[in-house]
Amino acid sequence: MALLAPTILRSLRPFQSILKVVSTASTCLPPARSMASEVDKARSAAASAKSQPTIFDKIIAKEIPADIIYEDDQCLAFNDISPQAPTHFLVIPKRRIAMLDDVEPADKDILGHLLFTASKLGRERLGNGFRLVINNGKDGAQSVFHLHIHVLGGRQLQWPPG
Repeated sequence: MALLAPTILRSLRPFQSILKVVSTASTCLPPARSMASEVDKARSAAASAKSQPTIFDKIIAKEIPADIIYEDDQCLAFNDISPQAPTHFLVIPKRRIAMLDDVEPADKDILGHLLFTASKLGRERLGNGFRLVINNGKDGAQSVFHLHIHVLGGRQLQWPPG
């Protein structure tokens, strides 16, 4: 195996300038660790997030901008700022429920309304089908502790998802 290395290196000499460009270009990119994934966000948010105001609370209060696509007295829908599909929006209750684990029997109506609204908007915007996702808790990769439904579509989605 050790004898192969010099042979391989010699065969790559004609491509040396190209390889330097690729090597230099790849080092200009931020390392993968610096790009926070949903899982990393969930792990860091889980400890204290259930009791803290969230970005969604600020969107509901119109304290920060969002691309709102639907609003009624119970819920709000807006485009995701980091879309994972050609169409990706969120449907959230205006009354904060931190996570699905926290729902109570009195929440049945709002849960039904959220699903109905997600389905209605999905049908209007995504005629060929869509996926609904609710992340719950740290291991479910929930990064914002305000219950929300992701509606994704606009392309053939893969299965299994995760």
